[in-house]
Amino acid sequence: KIFMNTLKYLQSNEFLLDVDLWRLFANLEELNKISLRFLKTFFETVKNHVSKSDSPMDFSSILRMFFQGDLCQTHQIYCLNYTSAVFYLEKLRQREDFGIYLKQWCEQNEQCKRLHLPELLVAPLHRLTRYPLLLNNIWKRSTDETEKGFIQSLKEKVEKSIRDLEGKVKWLDNFQKFRQLQEVIIWPQVWDRDKRFFVPECLKQSLRENSSENILSSANRFLLHEGRLALAESTRLLDVYLFLFDDFLLITKIKRNKKKYGGTDTSLIPVCPSLTPELQSFIREGGFCTVLDQPIPLDRLILKNIEPVHVTVFSLRNAFLIQHENRYQQCIAVFLLQAQTETAKKAWMSQIEMAISNYTTQHETKKSTAFCFPVESSEI
Repeated sequence: KIFMNTLKYLQSNEFLLDVDLWRLFANLEELNKISLRFLKTFFETVKNHVSKSDSPMDFSSILRMFFQGDLCQTHQIYCLNYTSAVFYLEKLRQREDFGIYLKQWCEQNEQCKRLHLPELLVAPLHRLTRYPLLLNNIWKRSTDETEKGFIQSLKEKVEKSIRDLEGKVKWLDNFQKFRQLQEVIIWPQVWDRDKRFFVPECLKQSLRENSSENILSSANRFLLHEGRLALAESTRLLDVYLFLFDDFLLITKIKRNKKKYGGTDTSLIPVCPSLTPELQSFIREGGFCTVLDQPIPLDRLILKNIEPVHVTVFSLRNAFLIQHENRYQQCIAVFLLQAQTETAKKAWMSQIEMAISNYTTQHETKKSTAFCFPVESSEI
């Protein structure tokens, strides 16, 4: 509330007027009010019981009022905005005026106890997960069987609500991450990627319309592993960044130019907090990733370890090989990759093998489901 009320005060004095309160704090005021009302009502019941020993400690009406009312729903609204709020905050923190507001106007307040805004924004998420513990403790101490049954059913509903919320938050987090990746991953046209393909200028526009960038717009795709490796070429090692998704592997070249295709300054792009620190730092420096070759489907990917004898001959360390085969089992591309450490190499190989296994299992299940027939009736 210190951060929120201070921002309101500054905006009333015409500072930071472009900062969106809702995007940063969502329904925090409503959440505070309902949480405080629940707390006061709860302790009022305890107080009455203590002062009047003959007064029953009936929690059922309170729990029904709040947990079947707006308490969890208000938390859910806040939690669903949380990922977006952290993303928005990361963008604002790059500004000098917003930095002064954070450090000089808010963080020095004793009530903040040296906590920063990102650490405080997550608190309501933790509060929500503690409600089932509270309900469970009340259930343990209840002596009325009817009340115990009601509290148990309430606890199960709250737990289900939290599970559903976790799924939504993960989906939103994944959505934000992929939206960021769409900003920093560049897909060169086929004639830029390979000089063998000649396309007259008059035809290029029609080919551009089939953009590859939409490949990362699917909400059902997940990023499993990512990181920087070195790609062995004939005379040098090329810095590459690999993205292992649940259905394909993407190899990109690291570029550090301030301008990306279309003239967008990537250093101004807010950085999604769920990306790896390495990629976050890379994006802040104005970097982007240019796709080196077409995505490698996991069912067309062959992974091979490089034996120690080859390491000595070719001066390679921590190396492994990725082979891309087409549908006719012909090798159409080979990538010789080198990790910084043996541990990093093993992690990459393990992640790729696991992804291939999961992908294969998933698609075999789909095929068997699609082709299975109902069991014949014994009467036929």
